[in-house]
Amino acid sequence: MHKLKIHIFSLAMWTFLVVAMLPHEAKAQIDAQLTQYWALPSYYNPAEIGKVDFIHITAGSKLQWIGIKHAPMNFLAMADMPFKFLGKRWGTGLMLQQESVGLFSTQTIAAQLAWKKKMLGGTLSVGIQAGLLNQSFKGDSIRMPENDQAHTSADDAIPKGVVNGRALDVAAGVSFTHKWFWAAISATHVTSPTINLKAGENEEDLYQFNTGRYFYFMGGSNIPVKNTLFEIQPSVLVKTDTKFWQFEATARVRYNKFLSGGVAYRHKDAVSAMIGAEFKNFFIGYAYDYPISAISKATHGSHELFLNYNVKLNLGEVNRNKHKSIRIM
Repeated sequence: MHKLKIHIFSLAMWTFLVVAMLPHEAKAQIDAQLTQYWALPSYYNPAEIGKVDFIHITAGSKLQWIGIKHAPMNFLAMADMPFKFLGKRWGTGLMLQQESVGLFSTQTIAAQLAWKKKMLGGTLSVGIQAGLLNQSFKGDSIRMPENDQAHTSADDAIPKGVVNGRALDVAAGVSFTHKWFWAAISATHVTSPTINLKAGENEEDLYQFNTGRYFYFMGGSNIPVKNTLFEIQPSVLVKTDTKFWQFEATARVRYNKFLSGGVAYRHKDAVSAMIGAEFKNFFIGYAYDYPISAISKATHGSHELFLNYNVKLNLGEVNRNKHKSIRIM
């Protein structure tokens, strides 16, 4: 049985290796590279749901590496809310993701649950996420170069048509939120699921998609500038599979709880600029990434846009986080 093994690898090489689709080891992107991670923390960590007394609804998209054919495109839709059960505060959420990169397409649908406990002047949250990860590959769209001595269209290690499969996917995380700072650690694809790709339900499994486990650390702070309407909001994101590490630092300024803007640096990958505006229960955020790696020769950069809407809830307690969230709610 031939197996096409796909492992998550260096971000800068994902697109090229997928498009090339060699019958050796190809790489694929699963978790989206979100520049505005500070506004969408529950995407990486299920413990981040249900933090304030709102139904929190978010939709957004990222177009990565504009100018490169078949570059990653991501669409996200998320919703979460707090609730009380047995006298304790909980959070529940739903996450949907659609990604396409090269000839691969990935869909994720997952449910989230988090338990909350007040301690040390803040709130500890422990969360878990479970759902289905669906992967498909358009083998019928492969185009072999003419006079290619290494590969032929008759190679059994290359799919001849569309193959797809699905597997259970699990994530888990812990976070702590204080009046002045927040910190969170999490793991996605905890069981490192293997997806058997095949052309139909009755077909033999011919290929496999191996999803690597990833670990994240996020943290930040909210620093009011005395006697002004400004707030400084620094944050960091660290991502690793224990072999490869990626670090991102962000510095944002928020004015009068209305306008915000900032810059970010992703180590050896990109510099970013972002802007946002909030009005009543709406927030819209935009970010632009300019690559600083060798891939800058082929792309104009990446665009990211998301919209957030909040519906106030009444859980019978004072919402101490209202207007004081260090991430835009």
